[in-house]
Amino acid sequence: MSRISPFLAAAFLLSFATPGCAKWQSIGPVKVSKVDANQVTFTGPRSAVTVTALAPGVIRVRMTARPRPKTDYSWAVVKRQWKHFPVTITGTPKQEDIRTPELDVRASLHPFRLAFYTRDGWLISQDDPDLGMARDGSGVRVWKTMPSNEQYFGLGEKGGRLDKRGHSYVMWNTDAAGWGATTDPLYEDVPFFLALRSGKAYGIFFDNTYRSSFDFGATFPNRYSFGAAGGNLNYYFFYGPAPKTVIEEFTALVGRTPLPPRWSLGYQQSRYSYYPAKMVRFIANNFRLRDIPCDVIYLDIHYMNGYRVFTWNHHRFPHPRAMIAALRKQGFRVVTILDPGIKLDPNYWVYQQGIAGHDFVTLPDGKVYVGDVWPGASVFPDFTSPRVRDWWGTLYRGLVSDGVSGFWNDMNEPSIFNSASRTMPLDAVFYDHGLESPQAKIHNVFGMQMSRGTRDGVLRLRPNRRPFVLTRATYAGGQRYAAVWTGDNSATWQHLRISIREILNMGLSGLAFAGADIGGFAKSPTPDLYTRWLEAGIFYPLCRTHTNFGTAEQDPWSYGIRRENINRRSIDLRYRLLPYLYNAFYQSSQTGLPIMRALLLDYPDDPEAVAQQDEFLFGSDFLVAPVVRDGARAWRVYLPEGKWFNFWNDRFYDGKQTVRVNAPLGRIPLFVRGGAIVPTQQVVQYTGQAPIDPLTFLIYPDGNSSSEYYEDDGSTLDYQHGDYFLRRISVEQTPSRVSVQISARQGSYQPPARSLVLKIFNQRHSPKRVLLDGSPVARETSLASLKKAATGWFYDSEKNAVWLRFPDHATAITAQFEK
Repeated sequence: MSRISPFLAAAFLLSFATPGCAKWQSIGPVKVSKVDANQVTFTGPRSAVTVTALAPGVIRVRMTARPRPKTDYSWAVVKRQWKHFPVTITGTPKQEDIRTPELDVRASLHPFRLAFYTRDGWLISQDDPDLGMARDGSGVRVWKTMPSNEQYFGLGEKGGRLDKRGHSYVMWNTDAAGWGATTDPLYEDVPFFLALRSGKAYGIFFDNTYRSSFDFGATFPNRYSFGAAGGNLNYYFFYGPAPKTVIEEFTALVGRTPLPPRWSLGYQQSRYSYYPAKMVRFIANNFRLRDIPCDVIYLDIHYMNGYRVFTWNHHRFPHPRAMIAALRKQGFRVVTILDPGIKLDPNYWVYQQGIAGHDFVTLPDGKVYVGDVWPGASVFPDFTSPRVRDWWGTLYRGLVSDGVSGFWNDMNEPSIFNSASRTMPLDAVFYDHGLESPQAKIHNVFGMQMSRGTRDGVLRLRPNRRPFVLTRATYAGGQRYAAVWTGDNSATWQHLRISIREILNMGLSGLAFAGADIGGFAKSPTPDLYTRWLEAGIFYPLCRTHTNFGTAEQDPWSYGIRRENINRRSIDLRYRLLPYLYNAFYQSSQTGLPIMRALLLDYPDDPEAVAQQDEFLFGSDFLVAPVVRDGARAWRVYLPEGKWFNFWNDRFYDGKQTVRVNAPLGRIPLFVRGGAIVPTQQVVQYTGQAPIDPLTFLIYPDGNSSSEYYEDDGSTLDYQHGDYFLRRISVEQTPSRVSVQISARQGSYQPPARSLVLKIFNQRHSPKRVLLDGSPVARETSLASLKKAATGWFYDSEKNAVWLRFPDHATAITAQFEK
């Protein structure tokens, strides 16, 4: 589980960092060999390049060796059908132009260079005039000019600063235990980046699964480059100009995070390992006795029989099915870990089946590859084979029958203990569409395809139930199959800071359902560190505490009564915000935009917002500024343009300024965007404990605003067939009134009977009257009496807030608050 050798990593980077060497052969001059409706093919002495306009702002560039390979497939790309749009292709002896409604792609022929312009002539990006595209034997690379004011973001899981300018990075999924801020590569690599200059954005996805690298000016201050040790130079260019548009187009290409089961958005508790069964019950009972919400308990590798996957250690867990059933009655779901390494044991049923089916990775001589992992000598399924993925999926039948709700795929970089490279030999053989490709090509998609087999298999075993899969390694598009986390971090303040940047990078790379081990995995956190980390962690899309074998207890009550109370309140807040969080996941499933997002997505024109490393947006309306320094009890927060409300005291601030706010332990700096309409619910001990009642909308008026509210059953796929609940809430504010309009529902889903509550902030005076569809509503004398009323309103003079309560009939309704 140690990191890759720094010497090997440096040697690899060096091989890509010497473009002036004679071994790199430029593509040279080309001729136009074929012109189609939206595509031009250029042919040179050694290579061919095809430039395809897929959408008005999306261009594919593919350089291949001659003769052209017959195969053209992708593990990442799922969008195959594109809408028709006008494309104009014109040429001269020196240049070919491909024009779309948004772009003008100019291809110089002598030598071949590409430049991307807007239709009004603004240069977005261009190949470096001296280097351009090149080959080095099997290696490929392209160099592009790097404007002095351009910044670069993304690349999956990276622990340093958000802006990648001035650094180089390797794409090679690595079990990097003990890693730090500068360790590279890590567990998940996505060869996609977003570039930002003068508020305008473009993106590039380099769809190549070989070991690849990106150099953003580390070698040459005026050039950036990317390339790989094998395969084709195959990339997609996305023009925004808004950063959100780039992310939307990229995730439309590679797929988006599907709606997860609602229970997976609750708080999750894990350690390596909770055992035996009585310890698991002890943890569960403590959550319920202490009124600390929790939905999930994890079982790490000690639940297995000798680390054999798909087995139980019946000494530690004599009655797993009964234990899981008892936990379900308490509201807990169980998630079990499963590694790809299958113990080489002739008496082990999984090994027997895999050998009989020829399901394991082999060496070039045809022998099954054997590597050491937790069970000792182990073999590994070839997840590139659809037949093997189907077999792998059937192995979950026993655990599913036992009541296990979710599955945690670990060690799938793949990580190998007895190898200097910490992985399989590069020449290990995989099926790969019948091509029998080497591990050098498959390594980066191994974990992705494992999680694919897991998700598909569990879905077949539980039809129409949303699977929950968590994976440590993946590739671009892996969000289609699994959530991700940042791997084996450490219990330090630095790692708290790193976790924020990693999750923001992952979100910018399409991995929306992401988290980090709250409190840190290696070592043990101080009480203050755990409490501060949990304050931040409740805003992670995946909210899970996890720690290593042999560390101190790391449960929310492990640090004394005072911090237990603080930690309870932090988790309570996540559960209050579950409707808002679920809606953020819904929006992400539609657009690909992350739940936890860097400020640059919403404020690309604001250099101060773009520069923020530790602040982030939670959904579209919350700004979170975690306290990430030991001992701090006040914190400086940058507020971007607009009006912002302090969530804790309802004070509002004008944006484009830095404010200093009190931040005692348990009070994370948290702001709400003016104009926000935030759906919330009552606190529950687990997501399925009770239906939402009341559904409360926190309304922060700032002129006119509107928002969609989405709901479904939270567990099945019926929403894909119209069984959902969608309404629009619109707020209009004038000097004389605030009006809230709620549309009739769309969709067939019918939630249980409940009340709707509107809470409108920043109302300095009590309304003269409140109307529902033109009829006056009775005023209540207190919040307590309002809670008992079917319909009524109350003015809270201390909070300057108006409350209105009425039955939710899912019909259109208008509420007016007359001043």
